[in-house]
Amino acid sequence: MKIICFGDSLTRGVSLVKGRLRIIKKNYPYYLEEFLSNKKSTITVINKGVFNDNSDFLLKRLEKDVIEENPDYVIILIGGNDCNFKWNEIVENPDLEHEAMVPIERYIENVKTMIGSMRESGITPVVTTLPTLDPVRYYKFLSNQYSSSISHWICLAGGIEHWHGLYNDSLTKLADELNVEKIDVRTALKQAGSLQDLVSDDGIHLTSAGYRVLGKEISNFFKK
Repeated sequence: MKIICFGDSLTRGVSLVKGRLRIIKKNYPYYLEEFLSNKKSTITVINKGVFNDNSDFLLKRLEKDVIEENPDYVIILIGGNDCNFKWNEIVENPDLEHEAMVPIERYIENVKTMIGSMRESGITPVVTTLPTLDPVRYYKFLSNQYSSSISHWICLAGGIEHWHGLYNDSLTKLADELNVEKIDVRTALKQAGSLQDLVSDDGIHLTSAGYRVLGKEISNFFKK
């Protein structure tokens, strides 16, 4: 069985380590392969996660990174960068309306197109919910990078947690409408323990312990 993990930095395995974003070896594809490995069958897990990707970029590399690889399954984990914002523009104009990197309608259409292309190629798509984030630490991280003035706009617009939830709900609804298998890693993380241990200090990327939770939850799907 061949599984491709298709997504952004949360698939690639990025974590904030000692104040710097780094790619760590023990990411969720690593744990997924570990949990699924056995002597009776050969299972290959391929990591096709790219830092800073959103659904626009996934769609552009779909043919090369997925279709041409001819896997049995593709795990789609995308959305965190789609619902993010251009914070430097918000700092300059905190009273204006600002649009997410990829508007929610286009995000859903992108995922829908990817699912359709995979199915046409005989590949089974599997969608995961968006992993939970820690908004308090994320805002602290942003304030240190940009300016505390972003808090004014966050109060007006609902903040990243609000948008993150909207995109996640829309993705879940799409999966139900298209009868696509989905894995609720969001709930799994919330139930696994303290976010302080599972989410790194930037509030959005996971620690190795957090990635292990994802790998375990996704492996449970395949074991069923």
